[in-house]
Amino acid sequence: MTKINCDMGESFGIYNAGNDEQIMPLIDVANVACGFHASDPNHMRKTVELAKKNKVKVGAHPSFPDLQGFGRREMKMPKLDLKNMIMYQVGALKAFLDEYNMPLNHIKPHGSLYVMASKDEEIARAIADAVETFNVSIYGMANTVHEKIYKKERKLDFIAEFYADLDYDKDGKLVIAKGKNAKYSSKLAVKRCLRAIKEKKVKNTSGTDTDVGCDIICVHSDTPNAVEIIKSLKKALKK
Repeated sequence: MTKINCDMGESFGIYNAGNDEQIMPLIDVANVACGFHASDPNHMRKTVELAKKNKVKVGAHPSFPDLQGFGRREMKMPKLDLKNMIMYQVGALKAFLDEYNMPLNHIKPHGSLYVMASKDEEIARAIADAVETFNVSIYGMANTVHEKIYKKERKLDFIAEFYADLDYDKDGKLVIAKGKNAKYSSKLAVKRCLRAIKEKKVKNTSGTDTDVGCDIICVHSDTPNAVEIIKSLKKALKK
């Protein structure tokens, strides 16, 4: 059965984001923020502890150093700086995983780092360099530079991801809104996911079809109706 993953642990300091307590028992894999776009040491520990309690696998969700912009602003960095930045964040999360005797499951870049790597081969190669160091899977989008570099060029364990709660444009790129898209009802989100699984297609913002991959489905923890979407999706997938 297709697995469900969710971006988690995005609270920091006195600020709360997402509904981790309700969502964690419902998902298979958590992508945990590593402090650069969200989270902090206390929340990283809390999220790892919650994942272990619910037998959820944990991957790292590294970002550009952009806490104020939630990792959604594009940045230009040398390739080695990008690799070092990712390794620094993943290493921090791995320390907490080691304490709880949990393996690092994968790496999934966040926000603009993820989107830029879907178009820019050098950014994708920098990410691949970091992933090779940790010898884990890498999440990304099929039919983009992600697949070209991670899977075809570098032979990494590439997991094609489909987004239940984000739009795709006519070029197959994610439409990252200011604030998560709240337009998808659980019924519509499930319909899109089932089509992505069966046909490897999704209707894009231009009204035509975009080819996608769907090894795993992502629902964001701060999507307003995330719990409802995940519960409905789990029921549909079991059928």
